[in-house]
Amino acid sequence: MRRREFIAGLGSATAWPLAARAQQQALPVIGHLRRSTEASAAKNLAAFRQGLGSMGYVEGRNVAIEYRYADFQNDRLPALAADLVRRQMASIYAGDNASAVTAKAASTTIPMVFRIGTDPVNLGLVASLNRPGGNITGVTFLATTTAAIRLQKLHEAVPKAGVVGVLVNPTNPNAEPDMREAREAARKLGLELHILKASSDDDIDAAFATLVQRRAGALVIDGDFFFSSRIVQLAVLSARHAMPAIFASRELPDAGGLMSYGASNTDADRLAGIYVGRILKGDKPADLPVQQAVKVRLVINLKTAKVLGLTIPETLLATADEVIQ
Repeated sequence: MRRREFIAGLGSATAWPLAARAQQQALPVIGHLRRSTEASAAKNLAAFRQGLGSMGYVEGRNVAIEYRYADFQNDRLPALAADLVRRQMASIYAGDNASAVTAKAASTTIPMVFRIGTDPVNLGLVASLNRPGGNITGVTFLATTTAAIRLQKLHEAVPKAGVVGVLVNPTNPNAEPDMREAREAARKLGLELHILKASSDDDIDAAFATLVQRRAGALVIDGDFFFSSRIVQLAVLSARHAMPAIFASRELPDAGGLMSYGASNTDADRLAGIYVGRILKGDKPADLPVQQAVKVRLVINLKTAKVLGLTIPETLLATADEVIQ
C-alpha cells in the first residue's frame, strides 16, 4: 500500500505543474508593439497597465503580454508584427503611428487597439472616428494641433527672441503638418523661423550648432517619441547653449528644460489599456469609437527660467498647470 501510495503521490506531484502550466497557457495574450525602446516606454507601459487593471486584468494573473520593441528602427516593425500575428494574440496594442499602420497591415482579423498622435482617418486606420469598422480602434491625442500654441507659449515666455528654431523628426508622419503649422504661426507672430531636422544623436548635435550659428533665441521641439528618448541630451544642449526650449510633454522641464505644452500621452496609453480590456471582455473594435485624449498641460520650470535670466510673465504663470520651483 505504501508503495502504491508513493507512486500515486508522485503522479499527483508530476501532474500539478503540468496543470499549472496548462492554466498559464490558457491566459489571454496581448501583443504589445512599439517602435521605441523598452526603457523609453516605461511610463507609457505603466499607464497602459493601469487602464488594463481598471478593467480587471492584471499581467501575470489573468492576462499575459508579449512585448515587441523596434528600438526606433521602423524597418523592424513588419517582422515584429508578423510574429505577434503568427502567435495568435487575443489582441494587439500598437503604441505609436508607425506600429499602428504596420499592425493593421499584418492582420485583418486580430482585434487591435492603437494609441497615436494624429488623425487615424487620414492615416488610413479607420473609416471614421465614430464607426471605425474593421478590426482596429484606439485613442488619438492632440500632438499636431498644439504646435502653433507651443510656439505662442514660448513667445510669451521669451518675447525678445525674434529668431526661433523648430526641431522635427523627418521620419515622423506628423512632421510635414507640424512644419506647416509652425510656419503659419511664426508668420502671424512676426518671427523668423528656422526648421531643423533630426533623427539621430548626431543630427541633434548638428541642429543645435546651426541654431547657435543663426542666433536663434528659442527652440520648439516637435512632439516625437524619438525626441522623448533623447530628452536628457536635448535638455543638456539647451542648458549648454542657454536656449529656452519647449516640448510636447513634461519630460523636458523635468529634465531641466524650460517648458512643455501638450496632451498627456500617458493618459492616452491608460485609455487604450481600457479599450484592450473591453475587447478581452468581448467588445468588437468596430463598435468602439476612437477616443480623443484632450487633457492638455502647460508645465514651466522656474528654476531653469532663473538660470536663463528669464522673467516669466505672471499672465503665463497663471495659465500653467504646474510650476517647477
